[in-house]
Amino acid sequence: MTDTQIEPEGAAPTPQRAARYSRGAIALHWAIAACFAFQIGLGWRMDGPRGPETFAVFQLHKSVGITILLLTLIRLGWRIANPPPPFPPTMKAWEKRLAHAVHVGFYVLLLGLPLTGWLLVSASKTAIPTLLFGAIPWPHVPGVPGLAPGAKAGVEEAAEIGHHALIYISYAVLLLHVAGALKHQFLERGGDMARMIPVPPRALGAAALAAIAGIVGLTAIATLIRLTPLAAPTPVATGVPVAEATPAALPLPAAAPSATPTPEASPTPEATATPVAPSRWTVRRAASSLSFNTSWSEGPVDGRFGSWDAAILFDPAALDASSVKVTIDMTSAKTGVADTEGALPDPDWFAAATHPVATFAATTFRHRSGDRYEAIGTLSLRGVSRPLTLPFTLKIDGDVATMRGSTTIDRTIFGVGQGEWKATTDLKAGVAVTVAIKADRKPDR
Repeated sequence: MTDTQIEPEGAAPTPQRAARYSRGAIALHWAIAACFAFQIGLGWRMDGPRGPETFAVFQLHKSVGITILLLTLIRLGWRIANPPPPFPPTMKAWEKRLAHAVHVGFYVLLLGLPLTGWLLVSASKTAIPTLLFGAIPWPHVPGVPGLAPGAKAGVEEAAEIGHHALIYISYAVLLLHVAGALKHQFLERGGDMARMIPVPPRALGAAALAAIAGIVGLTAIATLIRLTPLAAPTPVATGVPVAEATPAALPLPAAAPSATPTPEASPTPEATATPVAPSRWTVRRAASSLSFNTSWSEGPVDGRFGSWDAAILFDPAALDASSVKVTIDMTSAKTGVADTEGALPDPDWFAAATHPVATFAATTFRHRSGDRYEAIGTLSLRGVSRPLTLPFTLKIDGDVATMRGSTTIDRTIFGVGQGEWKATTDLKAGVAVTVAIKADRKPDR
């Protein structure tokens, strides 16, 4: 089709055909239609069980919603600068009024749906940040996250009611819009669809059906496509690799009951005072890690802390004089998922603003057998301290020590996971914590 076949917006229709929208208006119309169709399919998936893939659907749903909002604002600006062409002369007066009402309704919906969704996300207790398509940070609605809890809950409830109401209204308006266009095209031969589909008149019917099939196809694709959260970049400063995880906004949990001596423990001379002085050890950061693992809707959740330190004073022949203190930066938790990690320091999880570090301190050690030991100490997290026993293995080769330990702790003891996250039906209470350390003996001064 040549440029002369698309008449300027606002121009009177020729006898041969109704005036068409401009290329810019047509491109924006179909771009918004494609996004809206895809968004419908994503929305149908959001009522499923919570889990990593559902969480990824939420993030993509937010990204597409903001895209629709921006495209609609551009479309409105374009419409103001380029008034639309008149309705076809074959349309009755009441049909023109109804078509105009449907157009206005669509603009209200295309602005109202993403705005209420944005408000809902901004007022949510979880306060999960939005990264458009995993790359572009998008802020919350200004002022909403800082509201008092009661007011914030009211905003969240109102936004949720409004968002769901607009969803159902949009289905009705969409059906009216499509039905009206098809009626004029196939029953009355009025050529109404020619205003928005730039093809020769003889191909218009086939193009209209192809457009509808494409829109339905996008909705179907959105309901079937497999989604996994976007991986977060590996931090460079700490030298500690980030676990490649399937996602979640999850924190390190709370402590397990302390272990008590059992008959297994061997009453060796190690448990009594000894003149041997324990050695100080320096952790090789790049070769050490502190990680956690749990499950969310039966999907794995893996993560690591990128910033932590350990003060180690230890010798197998001087267990009574040995000690260890691990200090963990609670803002450095990584799950390998870019759009969830920002929520981990929040009050519902680690509450890092008031409790920026967690510590595990132990001054009691027991030798179990061979290279197996136990560190009996206290884990302090979110301002709560509980006893914790950490079984570990230790191998010392000259001045290099290799240690690996793991235990399972209960996140609910420390209140990690507030509000809807307190429940353990989907998000398990037990979290496996694993520490792997390679350390060098400090030379005696």
